[in-house]
Amino acid sequence: MGDELDVTTAKFEPAGINQDELIMQQQRRIEKEISETTPLVGEMEDFSSLEEEYAGDEVYCQKVRDLATKYRSMRRTRPDGNCFFRAFSYAYLERLLDRPEEYDRFHAIASRSKDGLVALGFPQFTVEDFHDTFMEVVGRVGKGTDSFSQIDLHKLFNEQGYSDYIVVFLRLITSGQLQQEADFYQNFIEGDRTVADFCHQEVEPMYKESDHIHIIALSTALNVGVRVRYMDRGESSEVIAHDFPEGSQPSVHLLYRPGHYDILYP
Repeated sequence: MGDELDVTTAKFEPAGINQDELIMQQQRRIEKEISETTPLVGEMEDFSSLEEEYAGDEVYCQKVRDLATKYRSMRRTRPDGNCFFRAFSYAYLERLLDRPEEYDRFHAIASRSKDGLVALGFPQFTVEDFHDTFMEVVGRVGKGTDSFSQIDLHKLFNEQGYSDYIVVFLRLITSGQLQQEADFYQNFIEGDRTVADFCHQEVEPMYKESDHIHIIALSTALNVGVRVRYMDRGESSEVIAHDFPEGSQPSVHLLYRPGHYDILYP
């Protein structure tokens, strides 16, 4: 009969499971699927794949074409909430592979970052653990492309252990910068949360998405200029750029689409 319910496709809500739990289960399934199908950091690609992604949407296609006039390629990162920190660290360490003078400057900043965090009250044991792994990776980059190539960096960033440790340490640095200059950053935080509250809830935990305040704090702490190209439904056909800190010379170029960051190559 045409009006009969097809029990092979019908879904029933199990008794005793509330809606929040069902939403969480669905979220976990989505995250599992993403982790199984999307690398932490992808291969370099041109903008044709991005244009195909927005096929039929002329607003976005026009902006992809604008991007292609300013950048030669892009590299995608996994959309897991850690994408800003992963994209930033990959792009900057990749840049340092063949820039020894800039590497020395960054190595000095990164080396003393642990002491700064401990002085702010972060647990020394925790900080040391993540800092050691971070400096191990930075040290490999400093050997130069003859000993540690871009291919080696790519493999390392797709190893969950190393990649996530780098993300965690950058989150700690960001939190430290925010708390060190709390009077300034308090102006960016909505509601009645303190800067410390914001850091504990929105900066330090893994998988929390990043916003302007994260980018300003990290780029300031490490003295690394970041240019973010914002691709949205704004009226302009150009993909608008914002530099962090304001007025800096960008060393890292990122593409932002609502909720996600990828790497751009000028």
